Amino acid sequence: MADVEQKDTVIVGGGPGGYVAAIRASELGQKVTLIEKGDPGLGGVCLNVGCVPSKALIAAGHRLQEAKDSSTYGVSKTDATIDFKKTQEWKQKKVVDRMTRGVKMLLKKHKVEIIDGEAIMDNDHQFRVIKPGPKQFMDNDAGRTITWKNLILATGSRPVEIPNFKFEGRVIDSTGGLNLPEIPKELVVIGGGYIGSELAGAYANLGSHVTIIEGLPSILNGFDKDMVKVVEKNMKKKGIDIITGAMAKNSEQDDNSVTVTYEVDGKESSIKADYCMVSVGRKPNTDNFGLDMTSVKLNDHHQVIVDQQGRTNVDGIWAIGDIVPGPALAHKAFFEAKTAAGAIAGKNTANDWVGVPAVCFTDPEMAEVGMNVDQAKDKGIEVATAQFPFAGNARAVSLDEPDGFVRLIYTKDEKNVVGAQIVGPGASDMAGELSLIVNCGMNVEDVDLTIHPHPTLNEPIQEAADIALGLPTHI
Repeated sequence: MADVEQKDTVIVGGGPGGYVAAIRASELGQKVTLIEKGDPGLGGVCLNVGCVPSKALIAAGHRLQEAKDSSTYGVSKTDATIDFKKTQEWKQKKVVDRMTRGVKMLLKKHKVEIIDGEAIMDNDHQFRVIKPGPKQFMDNDAGRTITWKNLILATGSRPVEIPNFKFEGRVIDSTGGLNLPEIPKELVVIGGGYIGSELAGAYANLGSHVTIIEGLPSILNGFDKDMVKVVEKNMKKKGIDIITGAMAKNSEQDDNSVTVTYEVDGKESSIKADYCMVSVGRKPNTDNFGLDMTSVKLNDHHQVIVDQQGRTNVDGIWAIGDIVPGPALAHKAFFEAKTAAGAIAGKNTANDWVGVPAVCFTDPEMAEVGMNVDQAKDKGIEVATAQFPFAGNARAVSLDEPDGFVRLIYTKDEKNVVGAQIVGPGASDMAGELSLIVNCGMNVEDVDLTIHPHPTLNEPIQEAADIALGLPTHI
């Protein structure tokens, strides 16, 4: 049997949570070891096959649309075309590979030991690191055996696979959707959440006819209906068909196409497409590395139960990111990573945010943080809202993107902002300011007294505060 290796702080998983935890732990004086199995690699799903490459495709689609028609600005139409092979090469080499090299450089700079392989838990005190791949022929003596002073689990999540839609051939998950060899003429997207809606918009801009099949009454469930309506209006302009209240039943494929059968109100229909992308959610990776061999407790959603610093019920084992409760977002994992690393170092850190900002890169973009009106009411908080339209913002109008609005949700008594929402141009870049406002418990007067430069897309935030104070300027 191999010798047992004693480590200080060990992190399993090199995604947004894992690599940030490694860097912060090293900065705080810990000797850090990072275990990464290489699929998808350092940077995790987000950097390799998720949020970063998807934004690259979204950007490419926008550029194509601008090149095809900028007549609004007096720019003559051209016969713009796209070399998708070159687009995919740019996305991979100039965006993904560049960013992953940056992560590797940062880990090296912070003297983090990286072990390539997959961690398989043996008990509450040790695991083995083995080569990735089939394990049915592995025995208990295989791999390196490691114990730790502190262990941070950051194993991430994976796409949910639904019955009769096995990920193979022309039935793909979001990873497959980002790496298609050509732009499909017809694309079916099952699941109208933020992943499905973002990629549906991206491929519509690239020239695909897209159909979204969503089981709920509306796409983008979780965002307020009036926000979603702005996005749906733009989708319909692009020719995207949205079928809600639909249950995906079956898929049949050949070498050139896939036929998707779905049911609405008891009636079955079929769509033939080049590809079918399934994006109905993600499941935490808590079932595939021997966690059941430990005493670590999970909730009913198979997520690891942790306290505000990321501690599990087992001394010395911590968990962060997609495997713990809360939204499966990279920036949440960043925060939790710093909290756990700080707590291990004896710092008074905590995951005590008021709200985690959520951003959806649709056309137009959406962002929100904190509570909406219904959530506030459920908590017995009396709130009011103030809303300013981008149609009254000079910068949005000059960009020919006047659709959407900014909304502040604040308490009726003291006018403290408990939630904020944006649907419109640049929403993703303004989400940070909204997060600051909500998480700092700012009053609408604080927002109103913050000078916003003119003309910018941020001004509607201040304009909404004006309205909340009963002193509207530009409406």
